[in-house]
Amino acid sequence: MIGLPPGTKVWLAAGVTDMRMGMHSLMARAQTVLQLDPFSGHVFCYRGRRGDLIKVIWWSGDGTCLFVKRLESAKFVWPQAASGVVNLSPAQLSMLLEGIDWRRAQPLWKPRNAA
Repeated sequence: MIGLPPGTKVWLAAGVTDMRMGMHSLMARAQTVLQLDPFSGHVFCYRGRRGDLIKVIWWSGDGTCLFVKRLESAKFVWPQAASGVVNLSPAQLSMLLEGIDWRRAQPLWKPRNAA
């Protein structure tokens, strides 16, 4: 992941998001549903229904960036609330993207064998 500037906030959209949405729809969702400014330079994270896919958007100052990640054998840890937003630190975002439970900082699974 690209390094985030100091002071960048990370927002997790609680609940489920339709992963067919593109960057423009996700930015509109940040503005209308989350009541946050998508052009603030902060990071907005959305998770799909199955929990194995995440989309991250942020305004870099000269354009919008979209990051998509799918976990192979785990699910992203997400808030239990059906709506609202949760604030994470950039370190917690790094853990989230690695498939680590950002609330406890322990890996969710380990590969058992290579073959």
